[in-house]
Amino acid sequence: MRGQFAGWPEQAMDVLWQLQGEPTHATRERYRADRERLVRQPMIALLNDVADTDPRYEDFSVWHYRTDSWWWQHQGAVIRLGRKIEIGLRFDLDGLRIQGAWWYPDPGQVDTFRKAVASERSGRELSAIVEDVRKKGYDISGDVMKRPPRGYPTEDHSRTNLLRHRSLIAARPLGCEEWLHTPEAVDRVLSAAADLDALLMWLVRHVKRTT
Repeated sequence: MRGQFAGWPEQAMDVLWQLQGEPTHATRERYRADRERLVRQPMIALLNDVADTDPRYEDFSVWHYRTDSWWWQHQGAVIRLGRKIEIGLRFDLDGLRIQGAWWYPDPGQVDTFRKAVASERSGRELSAIVEDVRKKGYDISGDVMKRPPRGYPTEDHSRTNLLRHRSLIAARPLGCEEWLHTPEAVDRVLSAAADLDALLMWLVRHVKRTT
């Protein structure tokens, strides 16, 4: 049932501002409780509301804090859709960012990805999906080789760029407007998740767990 997420309080930005740079241990501890209440707990509420809309989104994690100051300045979360395939969210002073990613692949996953890209039917499908996602404003990136892998089509192949990928990420900022402080953020995330759905489901189908 939706309705847990009310938006990030405006004070959340004040807390993140205090944690910029290289905050001392004392500073981190001073703001730990406020950061948990104002920054991390709203992310949990957001993910619970998102999960209520689709059972595929129920496997999620919202990160805790680590030694590196970056983790105090950015609140991350992931929704796992397949082995090493996920939706990632990040809330920080720049607002909310989303990405759909297949990354840090298991042994063998890169080869299954390349075989699916080289296959005419699945490869054409992925190429069209990536182009559609790009037109919607997402940056396409990943771990990309300088040359096509051995045993695959040469550089004049229409999907050479995809064959060079050892991971695939589509990301864009969702913004830092007033809606961040309201329940509307749930709808913004769901709309972006819909943008990424075809890409992520292609990866779920074709990049299998191999270990």
